[in-house]
Amino acid sequence: MEYTHLSDFRIRSGDLSIWTPELISPDSWHDDERPLASVHAQYLGFLDPDDPQPGRGRWIGTIFEMDAPLDERAWARTLELWHDRHEGFRTTVAPTGDGDYHRITTAPGTVRVTSAPVADLTDGEQINEFLCDVLELRLSALVWPHLLVATIAHDTDDFTVLVGADHSVLDAYSQAVLILELRTLYTAVTTGGEIRDSSTFGSPADFAAVERAAAEELTPDAPAVAVWRDFLGAPGSPMPRFGAGMVAELDGEHAQPSVSRTLLTIAELEEVEARLDQLKHRLSVTVFAALAVAWREVFGQDRFRTVMPIATRPDLTWLESMGWFVNVVPVDITLPSGADMAAALTATRASLKRAHICNDASWGRSLAMVGAMEGPTFGASFLDIRMLPDYELVADLRGRTLRAVSYSTEEVYFWVVRGPEGLYVSTRYPAGLPAEVMDRYLTEFARAMYAVTTIAAPAAAAPAADVPAALSAS
Repeated sequence: MEYTHLSDFRIRSGDLSIWTPELISPDSWHDDERPLASVHAQYLGFLDPDDPQPGRGRWIGTIFEMDAPLDERAWARTLELWHDRHEGFRTTVAPTGDGDYHRITTAPGTVRVTSAPVADLTDGEQINEFLCDVLELRLSALVWPHLLVATIAHDTDDFTVLVGADHSVLDAYSQAVLILELRTLYTAVTTGGEIRDSSTFGSPADFAAVERAAAEELTPDAPAVAVWRDFLGAPGSPMPRFGAGMVAELDGEHAQPSVSRTLLTIAELEEVEARLDQLKHRLSVTVFAALAVAWREVFGQDRFRTVMPIATRPDLTWLESMGWFVNVVPVDITLPSGADMAAALTATRASLKRAHICNDASWGRSLAMVGAMEGPTFGASFLDIRMLPDYELVADLRGRTLRAVSYSTEEVYFWVVRGPEGLYVSTRYPAGLPAEVMDRYLTEFARAMYAVTTIAAPAAAAPAADVPAALSAS
């Protein structure tokens, strides 16, 4: 599943409607003593309540084509049931008066969803531009609802669905699984089928309580904090940056360039995976080893440092939840001098094993304890889309996960995906970074991945020689 901008998705022409959640009664909100997750609280601290475009550079979402005609009443009911199911869509924040925020929540059955047709706008390209503007203007972490839905009804027996949300109520896993969840709900509503309930739709607010309790127990001498300390270096040291010293300062605000490309075709990838099976290495290890090798080839440095977002759904309670279940861990790989991919794989596996110590430790609290003066600006993640249920059907529905256009002058992120047609990457980077630098890096990344096929397979174990029984038992 490609992770891209909305502007890169070709929306077919049709009749556009915006679907907005609203409270049946404005008195439905109640104070909620459960805390905000650490990442949520940190996120709010960077926001300007007076920003006229609160979603600019922040919203995320999903777009796909529903393989059924649009029944507006059934679709409204589908979205209402979806909000009833997921408390994360029915919780928000209110100011405390001292510059902080606390949680408020509304109960199931208190949200209705209304539609507003957008008249005289049927061209797909114009719809795309309109929706990009709407999501920047209306999605905010500080103002509920934090989620909007758009539909485009076509002159065929299907319709396009766009779900846009503030990051505080959606993460990458949620973006991917919501396609089939909405499809299943809509089918049940339109056919009178059973609406499935499950113990795996746990509340992100309940998770936040667990996460904050664990964060409070974190101490400066915790093993996870030690890993972050080694990653950062001396207190106050800058975070690792991609292409440090190569990013030109530009006048004004510039959208970050975005690149998506296939790194390995399915035939090439299957060659790599076959050799990895022999070498007993995971594809995820190989991805980060190749990133480190490409780093050495392009920037001449044996030490590669980045951060890796990871899912933090600690048990089945939150398996199908909608919310922001993400932590960040440090990846710090030092390649032996002159290391080939075989040595890079060994070094990377050890580095990722050490990073695993940080999985359940709040990255924000950890960084505060080691004296970091800023947050991460360079990150990379890997997803094997085949872990998702019915991933092939998602492709048939033209499913895409979306990110907002970023305007950062420092951030660089890579999203590497193992999909049904090969291994591909999406990246965004500052406008001041020369495109040829990124192009070379991606070329070296792909070359390092395929170099796995040249690693000698381990020799088969020789059969045991015949020895006297007395010796063989010793």
